[in-house]
Amino acid sequence: MKLLKDILYKARLEEVIGSTNVAVDRIEFDSRKVSAFTAFVAVRGTQTDGHQFIEKAIESGAAAVICEEIPEKPKDGITYVKVRNSAEALGYMASNYYGNPSEKIKLTGVTGTNGKTSVVTMSHALFSALGHKSGLISTVVNKIGKEEISATHTTPDALSINKLMAQMADEGCSHCFMEVSSHAIAQHRITGLQFDVAVFTNITHEHLDYHKTFDNYIAAKKKLFDDLSAGAVAIYNRDDRRGEIMVQNTSAATKSFALKTLADYKAKVIENQFTGLQLNINGKDVWTKLVGKFNAYNLLSVYAIADAFGAEELTVLTEISSLNPVAGRFQHIKTEKGVNGIVDYAHTPDALENVLKTINDVRTGNETVICVVGCGGDRDATKRPVMAKIAAKLADRVILTSDNPRTENPDTIIEDMKKGLDPSKIKKTLAVTQRGEAIRTAAALANPGDIILIAGKGHETYQEVNGVRNHFDDMEELNNALQNS
Repeated sequence: MKLLKDILYKARLEEVIGSTNVAVDRIEFDSRKVSAFTAFVAVRGTQTDGHQFIEKAIESGAAAVICEEIPEKPKDGITYVKVRNSAEALGYMASNYYGNPSEKIKLTGVTGTNGKTSVVTMSHALFSALGHKSGLISTVVNKIGKEEISATHTTPDALSINKLMAQMADEGCSHCFMEVSSHAIAQHRITGLQFDVAVFTNITHEHLDYHKTFDNYIAAKKKLFDDLSAGAVAIYNRDDRRGEIMVQNTSAATKSFALKTLADYKAKVIENQFTGLQLNINGKDVWTKLVGKFNAYNLLSVYAIADAFGAEELTVLTEISSLNPVAGRFQHIKTEKGVNGIVDYAHTPDALENVLKTINDVRTGNETVICVVGCGGDRDATKRPVMAKIAAKLADRVILTSDNPRTENPDTIIEDMKKGLDPSKIKKTLAVTQRGEAIRTAAALANPGDIILIAGKGHETYQEVNGVRNHFDDMEELNNALQNS
C-alpha cells in the first residue's frame, strides 16, 4: 500500500476533493482492471476517453480518481484529483509508484524513424558482452538480462515501462536500452523517466496518420532531447539535416556521429558485401557481420553510446565485430541454388530505399532483384504510392501485396500503391493480394544468383486481417518457398 499523496509528486495538481492520505495499492488507466484500493487515471486516448468510465471505476472499487475534469456530482468517500494532463500525470505517478526505477539504472533512449530496434538490440548485446547485466525494451522483445519478455508495442505504456524497469533494477541490471517512439513521447508514456543518454538516428515522413503534420512529428521526437537533464548526453546524426534541430534546446551535453560530415564519431565504409561491412571508426578498422550503409550508422550509434558510458574503445570495437544482425533487419539467407533471400522490416519509404540501395551497392549487376512489398492498413496512406515508386525504381521486378491490412481491403491498399507507378514501370510490376502467394511467386521467378527482398514485416510473426492476428512469418514463408521452388 502507498499513500496517494506520495505518488502524485510532479503531477501538477489543479484541484483536490477529498483526502490525498488515502491508501492505494495499484494504479490503473483501464477501468476494466480496477478493483478495491485502486487509483484510476482517466486518460483521453485516440479511441476512447477515460473520463467516460469514471463511474464504472468507482463501482469497481476505485478509491481515487485522477482526471482533467471532475464529475459534476462527486461521490462521497472518493478522492478526486484534477490535473492539467492525465496522461502526463500517469507518467509521473507510475514512476513514483515503482520507486523511480529509471534513477537506479543507466537508461538510454533511442528515437528516430529508422534504426531504433537495431541500435537498442545491439547496444544490449554489446553491454552484455562487456559484462553488464542490462535490460532491453524494443519492438521485437523486452529483456531482463537474458530473460525474454514478449513485446506488444514499440514503447509500452507508462505503468508497464516502470514496472519492467523496477524489475530490472531489482534483478541487478545496471543499464537499460529502450526504443522511444514518437507516439510514446506525444502520449507521455516516457514522462517521469530519467534518461542518461538519448540518441537521434534519423527522421523521414512517417506516422502522419497520427501526428497530422511533419512538424508535429519532428516536435514529438525533439521533446525527448528538450527534457534531458544537464548530466545527460544527447547523441545525434549530423548527416540528417534535422539532427542539429533535435538538440537545439537541450540541457544535455551533445555528441554527433556521421559518415559524410565532420562529427565527434566518424565512420567510413571500406567494404560492403553480403557477408558484412568493413568500417573505419574514428581511425580504427573493424569488420562487422552487418550489411549496408544504414547499418554503418546504426553501429556508429552503438559505438557512441558505449563511449558515453566510458567503455574502453578497443574492447568495444572487438565486440562490435561479433554483433549479429537483428531479427527481421536485413536478415539474409542463401539457398544451395544460389538465390539470396532478404527479409527486412522496411515499412517506410526511406527504409525501403535504404535497403534496396544497399542491395544495389552489393550486387554484381548480372542478377535480378525481386522486391515483394505492401503497405499497412489503417495507417498513413500518403506513403503507399511513394513505396511502390521506390520499389519500381530500384528493383528489377516488383510484387505488390498485403502487409497488415487490418480493417482495410488489401486490394484497395494495393490500388493506392499503384498510383505511384510510372507508366514505364508497370510492366515489371505484379499485384498478388495474398502475401504467402506473393512470396512463392517471387521464389518461382528467381534464378541462381538472383536476390529476393521481402519488405515490410521483418520480425513480425503474424498478419493482422480484420482485427485478427494470424500466424505469418516472412522468413519462414521465404525459406519454404525457396526450398520448394
